[in-house]
Amino acid sequence: MKIVIITETFLPSTDGIVTRLCETIKWLNAQGHQIMVIAPDLGVHEFNGVPVEGVPAHLLFFYRTKRFAFPSRRVKKYMEAFQPDIVHVVNPALLGLAGIYYARRLGFPLIASYHTNVAQYMDYYHLGLFKPLMWQYFRLMHNRAEMNLCTSRTVKKELNARKFRNVHLWSRGVDLETFSPKKKELEVRRRITHGHPGQTVLLYVGRLAAEKEIERIKEVLDASPDLWLVLVGDGPYRSELENCFRRSNVTFTGFLYGEALAKVYASSDIFVFPSTTETLGLVILEAMASGLPVIAADSGPSREQIENGKNGLLYQPDLPGDLCQKVLSTASGALDLKTMSEAARQTSIDLGWSHASEQLLGFYEMAIGDVQFVPGKRRIV
Repeated sequence: MKIVIITETFLPSTDGIVTRLCETIKWLNAQGHQIMVIAPDLGVHEFNGVPVEGVPAHLLFFYRTKRFAFPSRRVKKYMEAFQPDIVHVVNPALLGLAGIYYARRLGFPLIASYHTNVAQYMDYYHLGLFKPLMWQYFRLMHNRAEMNLCTSRTVKKELNARKFRNVHLWSRGVDLETFSPKKKELEVRRRITHGHPGQTVLLYVGRLAAEKEIERIKEVLDASPDLWLVLVGDGPYRSELENCFRRSNVTFTGFLYGEALAKVYASSDIFVFPSTTETLGLVILEAMASGLPVIAADSGPSREQIENGKNGLLYQPDLPGDLCQKVLSTASGALDLKTMSEAARQTSIDLGWSHASEQLLGFYEMAIGDVQFVPGKRRIV
């Protein structure tokens, strides 16, 4: 099968979308499928033997730490040259708009996948008035596809309620070889705590952005001098967070990848995830695979991964002090951290990426089967 994947974000950027795409591409490539990736041009032109065709990328005035590509006729040129059997537009917003337009114009079967709750983010950037318009825009794009995919049951329910058509659940996955408790190292722990390995290490991995609500962890650090917070990632909110945590036991590592990231996961004690805007929260599963119990804000996608009191804890974001109480009770030994760690690892053990990738291939085959080709156009049968 010849597959074009059009994405708003790709390497060297790192987030849950890029992680999922990289694992998917590796699996599809190993099965003998031909793949082309179309993405913002960030200097990466090949991944795992797969060509990455770039579209010029630009900074947006309200998001200065990441480059985005706008709709471009290059997308049409790349598609026409490759002649795919299926086009998969990932998280369509800007570049993805061209992917959807040209896939339909050229008559290629089209799948779109939804990964980011952009409309919900509007509240954190004082743009709440635009939420209805954002939902209308994304619904219009997604409903041009034969099939839509999302990554949690909670999001599927919301998309159905908002009249997105033909929505299917694309299963989550994790790299169980990379993320493992066996990667724990005392020297890594010493480094990330600036020489205080005896502290209880709280870990957050992800974008440093306003919608992640990372500053909520400040009250936890203020309540105990025995805690150390490690923030892995970068983003537009970093300077605000550095100011917020300036007198606290905190390490900002910037982006980490591969083995370096896996070692930090495994060398920490508790994963803390305050965000309520996730469509999945892939880092939750990476933390569990590394043997970390997760303390997360109670939200639909988090509930799908965390069994409260077994492999982690859910706190109520609207209940003052609940996050602090949950973290301190876990760190103090009031809850059995070792048992929760083992349960967290067990949660991830059957969720390797091969199942999710094989499922995606099945979706591709379904979408192709639903389209009859006519020169220059198509129709649903």
